[in-house]
Amino acid sequence: MSFGGQTPTIIVLKEGTDTSQGKGQIVSNINACLAVQATIKSTLGPYGGDLLMVDQNGKQTITNDGATVMKLLDIVHPAARILVDIARSQDAEVGDGTTSVVVLAGEILKEVKEHVEQGVSSQIIIKGLRRAVQMAVNKIKEIAVSTEDGSQRDTLSKLAATAMTSKLIKRNTEFFTKMVVDAVLSLDQDDLNEKLIGIKKIPGGSLTESRFVNGVAFKKTFAYAGFEQQPKSFQKPKIVCLNVELELKAEKDNAEVRVEQVSEYQAIVDAEWQIIYQKLEAISKTGAKVRSLHDAIMIVKRAVKNKTIVGGGGAVEMEVSAYLHQYADKNIPHKQQAIIKSFAKALEIIPRQLCDNAGFDATDILNKLRVEHRKGNTWAGVDFTSEGTADMLERFVWEPALIKVNALQAATEAACLILGVDETIRNEESAQPQAPGQLPPGAAQRALRGRGRGMPRR
Repeated sequence: MSFGGQTPTIIVLKEGTDTSQGKGQIVSNINACLAVQATIKSTLGPYGGDLLMVDQNGKQTITNDGATVMKLLDIVHPAARILVDIARSQDAEVGDGTTSVVVLAGEILKEVKEHVEQGVSSQIIIKGLRRAVQMAVNKIKEIAVSTEDGSQRDTLSKLAATAMTSKLIKRNTEFFTKMVVDAVLSLDQDDLNEKLIGIKKIPGGSLTESRFVNGVAFKKTFAYAGFEQQPKSFQKPKIVCLNVELELKAEKDNAEVRVEQVSEYQAIVDAEWQIIYQKLEAISKTGAKVRSLHDAIMIVKRAVKNKTIVGGGGAVEMEVSAYLHQYADKNIPHKQQAIIKSFAKALEIIPRQLCDNAGFDATDILNKLRVEHRKGNTWAGVDFTSEGTADMLERFVWEPALIKVNALQAATEAACLILGVDETIRNEESAQPQAPGQLPPGAAQRALRGRGRGMPRR
């Protein structure tokens, strides 16, 4: 069959399916991520603002925690939802740095957006970003300071205090720091299972009335028939914590047992207690031991396991940025050099945003920081006391190196994933609710397709 020398148009998608692809689609995805970054970046640092979030039921939440904000934001854009995933990943892995990882990912995308608009292949950009982050991670590991020589308690206290500076309890940092360190050091140091952490919230009272219980705490007292006559304290008791019930469950509601004598009723009660005693004896023979719940935070747990720290206040980001600029000028070819320099510039968003949120002159302080790092002052960062710069290690503004490494790697991978998506297929009809008994359409509601890489189905 002849088509007059022209290639026929073949339609394989359902009518009503919207497709967009190419450079414009990548830029659109970047803009969606920048909108998310703009929402969350004002919460970064000790002077970051709080967000008041109201859900559809009218429930209000005031928070400046990055993971909480990302969880409560009802993000529907498929590319922007990647930022939600990396915030959750950062929170699960190290427990802190959730705001930083989203801000970094957005800034990396913002810096490389110009290259995309100029027609640079997304694969060249991705290759450059991955090379840059590997160099950055190696630099952080090189300059990280070991904490094994000093007092473990002092080190953990300083790390916990730094982590609390951006939280609502920052005015009581010293009070809660001791509590957190005591809790973490009470855990099994070979396991440090954060699932054993228990936080009991009781309305009323002040923050300083909080207390650490080195044991098991219940939110309310026991109440049962005759409890007034029972002892309220025990010396060296044996306690078993179960996630199952020892009591027998009723076979059905409103079940009845007919008895003719009082002794028959007592026999039924005794039989139920006998079953419970048999279960307890079996537990006792297994040698079960007491397990305790402790109050702690993930940041101190990671510091116990990973004994290296870096300076906070944007110091490590400025040092890595200066290193990448210097290295790229001397050793990287033209195209890759531009990408690596864009990555290096993106790192400066952390100290810049810290200054903006505190109301400082960000341009002036960043210029001072660049000068300090060129002089070799590795740990020069933003000093909130003098509104200038200072050595972060001397000011005890410390953070575990693992937080910075994980944040950089997660932010870069998210940026690469978004840059690799150059086509979006959206079937609006399949997004509408189906009638009862009607099968859903075969096509997914949304699909993102990247060159050489598939997106996980959601």
